[in-house]
Amino acid sequence: MVLKHLKICNFKNIADAELDFSPKVNCFLGNNGMGKSNLLDAIYYLSFCKSFTGMTDAMLIRRDEQFTMLNARYDRRGVEEELSLGMAKGRRKSLKRMGKEYQRLSSHIGAFPLVLSSPHDIDLIRGTGEERRRLIDMLISQGDATYLDRLIRYNRALEQRNKMLRDHVGDPALYMAVEMQMDAAATYLHATRAKWIASLSEIFDRYYRAIGGDNEHVTLSYRSSLADDGMKSLTDALDRSRRRDETVCHTTVGPHRDDIDMLLDGMAMRRAGSQGQCKTFVIALRLAQYEFLRDTSGMLPMLLLDDIFDKLDASRVEHIMEIVTGEGFGQIFITDTNRTHLDEIMSRTTGDYRMWLVDSGALDIINHS
Repeated sequence: MVLKHLKICNFKNIADAELDFSPKVNCFLGNNGMGKSNLLDAIYYLSFCKSFTGMTDAMLIRRDEQFTMLNARYDRRGVEEELSLGMAKGRRKSLKRMGKEYQRLSSHIGAFPLVLSSPHDIDLIRGTGEERRRLIDMLISQGDATYLDRLIRYNRALEQRNKMLRDHVGDPALYMAVEMQMDAAATYLHATRAKWIASLSEIFDRYYRAIGGDNEHVTLSYRSSLADDGMKSLTDALDRSRRRDETVCHTTVGPHRDDIDMLLDGMAMRRAGSQGQCKTFVIALRLAQYEFLRDTSGMLPMLLLDDIFDKLDASRVEHIMEIVTGEGFGQIFITDTNRTHLDEIMSRTTGDYRMWLVDSGALDIINHS
């Protein structure tokens, strides 16, 4: 899949831009705060209908403007497709595919697969379990519509149960009705996550060693309350935790509390990993995510690399570029603050590429092959 053309109007600090992309490598050069990441966020938004920065929709509209519009043309499975996404203040966003508006935005997820690697990925190691669960859910949802449906159902029932706990509802029958809905969804979520993490861990270790060398091994281990000894189902787990949940007024067990242990040679990465190892770890994890998504979707996803090369030695940068510009990878978007750095990266790259200078939201092409 290739993003061929993108038109942006009033998105963050980008007032107006129209770009034709290389089918292989696209680079965006500029100082911090000029809008490089905003350009990547516009591409990301068209795939996920939300910002990768966590900003609300209202915050994405350029200051002092009333609306934002994104229009894009893709080559998807050999067929040209168009996406148009618009938002206006005080109104809900509208996403159209080939002129037809989506009634449920969740049905769009996975249609235009994409993987992003950014400096914020360090939160996957050092942050809370919520960051790691978000990674799990985003990846699986792009290739498994049933998983996304079960996740939505589970979260809706979880919200109901938490409200009952806050309101001090005491009727066991009401809890049972909600918990049965949670249990039905949780069984699928748990089994799918366990299978995904086991498969991803092997791919992930391969990429880590390809970037950093063969002397170290990394693994991912799934941690879930549903895997505890003697736990027959989520209903069983919720029943055991009822008294504690009533005390703290929220649900303390279930897929929403799952986590992934990230290990380097059997030790927790957050404690054992150096800065370089942690950075290599999260990049390798994103490349493994890319391969997994490529195989499940049957397409080459877009790969967005947002300022990831800083503080990496030349050898690791070279290995990363050899991987992502080789067979099995498709269109790439790269941001960096260093022109010399980008020129060195491109000198190792064969084939088509384009480079833009980004300055205060304005994009000017400065090089292409």
